[in-house]
Amino acid sequence: MRRIETFEYVIKDQLGLHARPAGLLIKEAKKFSSQIVIEQGESQVSALHLTALLSMGITIGTKVRVIAEGADAEAAIEAIKNFFEENL
Repeated sequence: MRRIETFEYVIKDQLGLHARPAGLLIKEAKKFSSQIVIEQGESQVSALHLTALLSMGITIGTKVRVIAEGADAEAAIEAIKNFFEENL
């Protein structure tokens, strides 16, 4: 059964979503079979694509929505939410 889980987060890191945390986010997202998407406004990109994540231009104060869809979506959202709170 496919599940969909989401959460919203406002970026607190002074540098926003830059290369180092984006790389760590990809590493975290790869732990799950669910598809994980980062959404900002009208843009949606996979949490597995570094250049796409960086091209979103996510800066401090930006609100993003994270969407996980798949069998382990709940666990994926929990892990990604913890990652955002600790790193962004």
